[in-house]
Amino acid sequence: MDTVPLYHVWEYTDVDRAFWQEHLEDWMPEEVFDAHTHVNEPRFCTEEITEEMRRQYWVSEVGEPIGAADAARCDKLVFPDRKVSKIVFGHPSLSYDIEGSNRALQEECVARGWYRLAVTLPQWTVEEVAAELDQPGVLGTKVYYALISHDPNSRDKHIEASIFEFLPRHQLELLDSRGSMVILHVPKADRLGHPDNIREIKEIRRDYPNIMLVIAHLGRSYTLPHAQEALPQLADDEGLLFDNSAVMNPDVHRYALETLGPERILYGTDNPIFYMRGRRQWKGRSYINRTSYPFYFNKERESQEIEAGYTLYMYEALLALKNACDDLKLTREQVEGILCGNARLVVRRVQG
Repeated sequence: MDTVPLYHVWEYTDVDRAFWQEHLEDWMPEEVFDAHTHVNEPRFCTEEITEEMRRQYWVSEVGEPIGAADAARCDKLVFPDRKVSKIVFGHPSLSYDIEGSNRALQEECVARGWYRLAVTLPQWTVEEVAAELDQPGVLGTKVYYALISHDPNSRDKHIEASIFEFLPRHQLELLDSRGSMVILHVPKADRLGHPDNIREIKEIRRDYPNIMLVIAHLGRSYTLPHAQEALPQLADDEGLLFDNSAVMNPDVHRYALETLGPERILYGTDNPIFYMRGRRQWKGRSYINRTSYPFYFNKERESQEIEAGYTLYMYEALLALKNACDDLKLTREQVEGILCGNARLVVRRVQG
Protein backbone atom coordinates (compact mmCIF):
# COMPACT_ATOMS: atom_id res chain seq x y z
CA MET A 1 0.00 0.00 0.00
CA ASP A 2 1.36 3.41 -1.01
CA THR A 3 1.12 5.57 2.11
CA VAL A 4 2.13 9.18 2.68
CA PRO A 5 2.39 10.86 6.09
CA LEU A 6 -0.62 13.08 6.70
CA TYR A 7 -0.99 14.44 10.23
CA HIS A 8 -0.35 13.21 13.78
CA VAL A 9 -0.57 9.38 13.66
CA TRP A 10 -2.48 9.32 10.35
CA GLU A 11 -1.33 8.51 6.83
CA TYR A 12 -2.91 9.03 3.42
CA THR A 13 -3.34 5.63 1.81
CA ASP A 14 -4.63 3.82 -1.26
CA VAL A 15 -7.92 3.36 0.59
CA ASP A 16 -8.31 7.15 0.70
CA ARG A 17 -7.33 7.58 -2.95
CA ALA A 18 -9.88 4.96 -3.98
CA PHE A 19 -12.59 6.56 -1.81
CA TRP A 20 -11.91 9.96 -3.36
CA GLN A 21 -12.04 8.55 -6.88
CA GLU A 22 -15.22 6.57 -6.33
CA HIS A 23 -17.27 9.04 -4.32
CA LEU A 24 -15.85 12.57 -4.54
CA GLU A 25 -13.71 13.21 -7.61
CA ASP A 26 -16.61 13.94 -9.98
CA TRP A 27 -18.68 15.72 -7.35
CA MET A 28 -16.25 18.19 -5.80
CA PRO A 29 -15.92 21.56 -7.58
CA GLU A 30 -12.63 22.88 -8.90
CA GLU A 31 -12.38 25.24 -5.92
CA VAL A 32 -13.08 24.15 -2.36
CA PHE A 33 -13.50 26.72 0.40
CA ASP A 34 -12.87 25.35 3.89
CA ALA A 35 -14.55 27.90 6.14
CA HIS A 36 -13.69 26.22 9.46
CA THR A 37 -10.16 24.92 9.95
CA HIS A 38 -7.59 25.26 12.73
CA VAL A 39 -3.96 26.15 12.07
CA ASN A 40 -1.64 26.62 15.02
CA GLU A 41 2.13 26.31 15.08
CA PRO A 42 2.98 23.67 17.72
CA ARG A 43 5.49 26.00 19.39
CA PHE A 44 2.62 28.09 20.75
CA CYS A 45 1.26 25.26 22.86
CA THR A 46 2.19 26.31 26.39
CA GLU A 47 1.31 23.16 28.31
CA GLU A 48 0.96 19.45 27.70
CA ILE A 49 -2.49 17.91 27.60
CA THR A 50 -3.03 16.15 30.93
CA GLU A 51 -3.93 12.49 31.14
CA GLU A 52 -7.19 13.53 32.76
CA MET A 53 -8.02 15.70 29.75
CA ARG A 54 -7.15 12.91 27.32
CA ARG A 55 -9.51 10.55 29.13
CA GLN A 56 -12.26 13.16 29.42
CA TYR A 57 -12.82 14.02 25.77
CA TRP A 58 -11.80 12.30 22.55
CA VAL A 59 -10.72 15.52 20.79
CA SER A 60 -8.00 15.96 23.42
CA GLU A 61 -6.37 12.78 22.14
CA VAL A 62 -6.50 13.63 18.44
CA GLY A 63 -6.24 17.43 18.47
CA GLU A 64 -2.50 17.88 18.02
CA PRO A 65 -1.68 21.31 16.55
CA ILE A 66 -0.84 21.58 12.87
CA GLY A 67 1.36 24.35 11.45
CA ALA A 68 0.68 26.29 8.27
CA ALA A 69 3.19 24.44 6.08
CA ASP A 70 1.76 21.06 7.07
CA ALA A 71 -1.80 22.30 6.65
CA ALA A 72 -1.04 23.43 3.10
CA ARG A 73 0.71 20.12 2.35
CA CYS A 74 -2.28 18.14 3.64
CA ASP A 75 -4.68 20.19 1.50
CA LYS A 76 -2.86 19.03 -1.62
CA LEU A 77 -3.19 15.41 -0.52
CA VAL A 78 -6.83 15.35 0.51
CA PHE A 79 -8.14 17.69 -2.22
CA PRO A 80 -6.15 16.53 -5.27
CA ASP A 81 -6.10 18.91 -8.22
CA ARG A 82 -8.34 21.41 -6.42
CA LYS A 83 -7.76 25.03 -5.52
CA VAL A 84 -8.27 25.28 -1.76
CA SER A 85 -9.30 28.51 -0.06
CA LYS A 86 -9.49 28.72 3.72
CA ILE A 87 -10.79 30.67 6.67
CA VAL A 88 -8.36 29.69 9.41
CA PHE A 89 -7.94 30.29 13.12
CA GLY A 90 -5.86 28.87 15.91
CA HIS A 91 -6.92 26.62 18.76
CA PRO A 92 -9.41 28.49 20.98
CA SER A 93 -7.72 27.25 24.11
CA LEU A 94 -5.84 28.90 26.96
CA SER A 95 -3.31 26.09 26.68
CA TYR A 96 -1.92 28.16 23.80
CA ASP A 97 -0.23 31.52 23.54
CA ILE A 98 -3.20 33.23 21.90
CA GLU A 99 -1.45 36.47 21.00
CA GLY A 100 1.64 34.71 19.65
CA SER A 101 -0.32 32.25 17.56
CA ASN A 102 -2.51 35.04 16.16
CA ARG A 103 0.60 36.97 15.08
CA ALA A 104 2.28 33.99 13.47
CA LEU A 105 -0.89 32.88 11.69
CA GLN A 106 -1.42 36.40 10.35
CA GLU A 107 1.98 36.26 8.64
CA GLU A 108 1.18 32.87 7.15
CA CYS A 109 -2.24 33.99 5.93
CA VAL A 110 -0.82 37.01 4.14
CA ALA A 111 1.85 34.85 2.51
CA ARG A 112 -0.57 32.08 1.48
CA GLY A 113 -3.67 34.08 0.58
CA TRP A 114 -5.76 32.62 3.39
CA TYR A 115 -8.38 34.50 5.38
CA ARG A 116 -8.19 34.60 9.15
CA LEU A 117 -10.43 34.87 12.17
CA ALA A 118 -8.70 36.19 15.27
CA VAL A 119 -9.06 34.04 18.36
CA THR A 120 -10.13 36.61 20.96
CA LEU A 121 -10.44 36.58 24.71
CA PRO A 122 -13.61 37.96 26.33
CA GLN A 123 -11.47 40.20 28.56
CA TRP A 124 -10.01 42.06 25.58
CA THR A 125 -10.85 45.71 25.14
CA VAL A 126 -12.37 47.21 22.04
CA GLU A 127 -8.92 48.51 21.12
CA GLU A 128 -7.34 45.07 21.40
CA VAL A 129 -9.98 43.45 19.20
CA ALA A 130 -9.85 46.34 16.72
CA ALA A 131 -6.09 45.86 16.35
CA GLU A 132 -6.77 42.32 15.13
CA LEU A 133 -9.57 43.36 12.79
CA ASP A 134 -7.37 46.04 11.23
CA GLN A 135 -4.91 43.50 9.83
CA PRO A 136 -5.07 42.41 6.17
CA GLY A 137 -7.36 39.48 5.43
CA VAL A 138 -8.87 39.30 8.93
CA LEU A 139 -12.61 38.76 8.58
CA GLY A 140 -13.61 38.72 12.23
CA THR A 141 -13.27 36.58 15.34
CA LYS A 142 -13.50 33.01 16.61
CA VAL A 143 -14.94 32.84 20.11
CA TYR A 144 -15.27 29.93 22.51
CA TYR A 145 -16.48 29.38 26.04
CA ALA A 146 -13.22 27.72 27.15
CA LEU A 147 -11.52 31.13 26.75
CA ILE A 148 -13.38 32.58 29.74
CA SER A 149 -10.80 31.20 32.17
CA HIS A 150 -8.33 28.33 32.25
CA ASP A 151 -8.77 24.90 33.77
CA PRO A 152 -5.94 22.47 32.89
CA ASN A 153 -8.14 19.49 33.70
CA SER A 154 -11.33 20.32 31.80
CA ARG A 155 -12.32 22.15 28.63
CA ASP A 156 -15.90 22.27 29.91
CA LYS A 157 -15.55 24.37 33.05
CA HIS A 158 -17.68 27.03 31.36
CA ILE A 159 -19.84 24.88 29.11
CA GLU A 160 -23.02 26.21 30.72
CA ALA A 161 -21.95 29.83 30.27
CA SER A 162 -24.01 32.50 28.59
CA ILE A 163 -22.83 33.39 25.10
CA PHE A 164 -22.35 36.94 26.35
CA GLU A 165 -19.74 35.73 28.83
CA PHE A 166 -17.33 34.88 26.01
CA LEU A 167 -18.73 37.20 23.33
CA PRO A 168 -19.33 40.35 25.39
CA ARG A 169 -21.39 43.29 24.24
CA HIS A 170 -18.51 45.75 23.92
CA GLN A 171 -16.93 43.39 21.38
CA LEU A 172 -20.26 42.78 19.66
CA GLU A 173 -20.70 46.51 19.18
CA LEU A 174 -17.31 46.77 17.49
CA LEU A 175 -17.91 43.71 15.32
CA ASP A 176 -21.30 45.08 14.30
CA SER A 177 -19.82 48.44 13.36
CA ARG A 178 -17.28 46.67 11.14
CA GLY A 179 -19.71 44.17 9.61
CA SER A 180 -17.34 41.43 10.77
CA MET A 181 -17.72 37.67 10.74
CA VAL A 182 -18.03 35.65 13.94
CA ILE A 183 -17.90 31.87 14.14
CA LEU A 184 -19.76 30.86 17.29
CA HIS A 185 -19.35 27.46 18.95
CA VAL A 186 -22.44 27.36 21.13
CA PRO A 187 -22.20 26.40 24.82
CA LYS A 188 -24.49 24.15 26.91
CA ALA A 189 -24.56 20.39 27.27
CA ASP A 190 -27.92 20.52 25.48
CA ARG A 191 -26.24 22.18 22.48
CA LEU A 192 -27.91 24.72 20.18
CA GLY A 193 -31.45 23.81 21.20
CA HIS A 194 -31.01 24.99 24.81
CA PRO A 195 -33.54 27.83 25.31
CA ASP A 196 -30.82 30.23 26.50
CA ASN A 197 -28.82 29.69 23.32
CA ILE A 198 -31.82 30.27 21.08
CA ARG A 199 -32.81 33.38 23.01
CA GLU A 200 -29.30 34.86 23.05
CA ILE A 201 -28.63 34.16 19.37
CA LYS A 202 -31.89 35.89 18.46
CA GLU A 203 -30.88 38.78 20.71
CA ILE A 204 -27.50 39.09 18.97
CA ARG A 205 -29.17 39.02 15.56
CA ARG A 206 -31.63 41.73 16.67
CA ASP A 207 -29.15 44.05 18.36
CA TYR A 208 -26.11 43.49 16.10
CA PRO A 209 -27.58 42.75 12.67
CA ASN A 210 -24.47 43.71 10.69
CA ILE A 211 -22.40 40.87 12.14
CA MET A 212 -22.00 37.91 9.78
CA LEU A 213 -22.82 35.36 12.47
CA VAL A 214 -21.99 31.74 11.65
CA ILE A 215 -23.09 28.96 14.01
CA ALA A 216 -20.34 26.32 14.00
CA HIS A 217 -21.01 22.61 13.49
CA LEU A 218 -24.71 23.22 12.74
CA GLY A 219 -24.95 24.14 16.40
CA ARG A 220 -23.13 20.95 17.46
CA SER A 221 -25.99 19.00 15.89
CA TYR A 222 -24.09 15.77 15.39
CA THR A 223 -27.27 13.69 15.85
CA LEU A 224 -30.65 14.12 14.21
CA PRO A 225 -32.59 14.76 17.45
CA HIS A 226 -30.30 17.69 18.29
CA ALA A 227 -30.84 19.15 14.82
CA GLN A 228 -34.61 18.69 15.02
CA GLU A 229 -34.76 20.40 18.42
CA ALA A 230 -32.74 23.44 17.37
CA LEU A 231 -32.72 24.30 13.69
CA PRO A 232 -36.44 25.02 13.19
CA GLN A 233 -36.27 27.68 15.90
CA LEU A 234 -33.77 29.68 13.80
CA ALA A 235 -35.02 28.78 10.35
CA ASP A 236 -36.84 32.05 9.70
CA ASP A 237 -33.71 34.22 10.09
CA GLU A 238 -32.28 34.14 6.58
CA GLY A 239 -29.27 36.21 7.62
CA LEU A 240 -28.06 33.67 10.18
CA LEU A 241 -25.48 31.29 8.72
CA PHE A 242 -24.16 27.88 9.75
CA ASP A 243 -21.09 25.81 8.98
CA ASN A 244 -21.33 22.04 8.68
CA SER A 245 -17.86 21.24 10.02
CA ALA A 246 -17.50 17.95 11.94
CA VAL A 247 -20.99 16.79 10.95
CA MET A 248 -20.90 13.24 9.59
CA ASN A 249 -24.54 12.17 9.84
CA PRO A 250 -26.29 12.23 6.44
CA ASP A 251 -29.67 12.62 8.13
CA VAL A 252 -28.45 15.78 9.86
CA HIS A 253 -27.08 17.19 6.61
CA ARG A 254 -30.38 16.44 4.87
CA TYR A 255 -32.45 17.96 7.66
CA ALA A 256 -30.28 21.10 7.79
CA LEU A 257 -30.52 21.57 4.03
CA GLU A 258 -34.30 21.15 4.14
CA THR A 259 -34.78 23.39 7.17
CA LEU A 260 -32.27 26.17 6.51
CA GLY A 261 -31.70 25.97 2.77
CA PRO A 262 -28.34 25.39 1.06
CA GLU A 263 -27.60 29.11 0.74
CA ARG A 264 -27.10 29.42 4.52
CA ILE A 265 -24.58 26.61 4.95
CA LEU A 266 -20.79 26.89 4.61
CA TYR A 267 -18.56 23.87 4.19
CA GLY A 268 -15.91 23.31 6.84
CA THR A 269 -13.63 20.44 7.78
CA ASP A 270 -12.74 21.19 11.41
CA ASN A 271 -9.28 19.94 10.46
CA PRO A 272 -6.88 18.80 11.66
CA ILE A 273 -9.35 16.83 13.81
CA PHE A 274 -11.08 15.27 10.81
CA TYR A 275 -7.94 13.73 9.40
CA MET A 276 -8.73 10.93 11.84
CA ARG A 277 -9.44 7.57 10.20
CA GLY A 278 -12.66 5.72 10.93
CA ARG A 279 -16.38 6.22 11.04
CA ARG A 280 -19.09 7.45 13.38
CA GLN A 281 -22.23 5.64 14.47
CA TRP A 282 -25.33 7.14 16.06
CA LYS A 283 -27.99 6.07 18.53
CA GLY A 284 -30.56 8.64 19.53
CA ARG A 285 -28.85 11.71 20.95
CA SER A 286 -25.42 10.08 21.26
CA TYR A 287 -22.69 8.92 18.92
CA ILE A 288 -19.59 6.77 19.03
CA ASN A 289 -16.38 7.38 17.11
CA ARG A 290 -14.71 4.36 15.55
CA THR A 291 -11.06 4.60 14.63
CA SER A 292 -8.09 2.37 13.96
CA TYR A 293 -5.66 3.83 16.51
CA PRO A 294 -5.54 2.62 20.15
CA PHE A 295 -6.60 5.89 21.75
CA TYR A 296 -8.02 5.78 25.25
CA PHE A 297 -11.52 6.55 23.97
CA ASN A 298 -11.35 3.80 21.33
CA LYS A 299 -12.29 0.86 23.52
CA GLU A 300 -14.87 -0.84 21.30
CA ARG A 301 -12.71 -1.77 18.33
CA GLU A 302 -14.12 -3.23 15.16
CA SER A 303 -12.57 -6.13 13.29
CA GLN A 304 -9.27 -5.72 11.47
CA GLU A 305 -11.09 -6.26 8.20
CA ILE A 306 -13.50 -3.39 8.87
CA GLU A 307 -10.77 -1.10 10.19
CA ALA A 308 -8.68 -1.77 7.08
CA GLY A 309 -11.44 -0.12 5.06
CA TYR A 310 -11.59 3.05 7.15
CA THR A 311 -10.98 6.34 5.36
CA LEU A 312 -10.63 9.86 6.71
CA TYR A 313 -13.42 11.35 8.79
CA MET A 314 -13.43 14.37 6.48
CA TYR A 315 -14.13 12.09 3.50
CA GLU A 316 -16.94 10.34 5.35
CA ALA A 317 -18.41 13.77 6.17
CA LEU A 318 -18.20 14.80 2.51
CA LEU A 319 -19.92 11.60 1.40
CA ALA A 320 -22.69 12.20 3.93
CA LEU A 321 -23.15 15.71 2.55
CA LYS A 322 -23.10 14.40 -1.01
CA ASN A 323 -25.75 11.79 -0.25
CA ALA A 324 -27.97 14.41 1.37
CA CYS A 325 -27.58 16.74 -1.63
CA ASP A 326 -28.40 13.88 -4.00
CA ASP A 327 -31.46 12.86 -1.98
CA LEU A 328 -32.79 16.41 -2.14
CA LYS A 329 -31.87 16.78 -5.82
CA LEU A 330 -29.88 19.96 -5.23
CA THR A 331 -28.64 21.67 -8.36
CA ARG A 332 -24.96 21.82 -9.24
CA GLU A 333 -25.03 25.54 -8.44
CA GLN A 334 -26.40 24.86 -4.96
CA VAL A 335 -23.79 22.18 -4.27
CA GLU A 336 -20.98 24.46 -5.40
CA GLY A 337 -22.44 27.18 -3.21
CA ILE A 338 -22.12 25.00 -0.11
CA LEU A 339 -18.60 23.87 -0.98
CA CYS A 340 -17.27 27.26 -2.06
CA GLY A 341 -19.62 30.00 -3.23
CA ASN A 342 -21.41 30.74 0.03
CA ALA A 343 -18.11 31.37 1.83
CA ARG A 344 -16.91 33.52 -1.07
CA LEU A 345 -20.05 35.64 -0.68
CA VAL A 346 -19.39 36.08 3.06
CA VAL A 347 -15.85 37.25 2.33
CA ARG A 348 -17.10 39.79 -0.23
CA ARG A 349 -19.70 41.13 2.19
CA VAL A 350 -17.23 41.48 5.05
CA GLN A 351 -14.59 43.11 2.90
CA GLY A 352 -17.11 45.45 1.36
